[in-house]
Amino acid sequence: MKCRELAEFLADYVNQELPLESRTHFEFHLSKCKNCHEYLVQYEVTIRAGKIACDEMSDEIGAIPDDLVKAVMAARSKV
Repeated sequence: MKCRELAEFLADYVNQELPLESRTHFEFHLSKCKNCHEYLVQYEVTIRAGKIACDEMSDEIGAIPDDLVKAVMAARSKV
């Protein structure tokens, strides 16, 4: 596995959705490539930070009005 391929599988790896054979190749590459290992660490930190931010904002945002959702969906269908 090359570095570029590793980046393509990153989300599946973090979500534990990578098939065993691919996971084995992925983890072997991580064990040999310091840059990809650091990239994975930063990716995981970013995911955690995003979840924390969304959890904190969810109380402030509240429910989205149905008429707003319908208007957005109608506008998207015209594009």
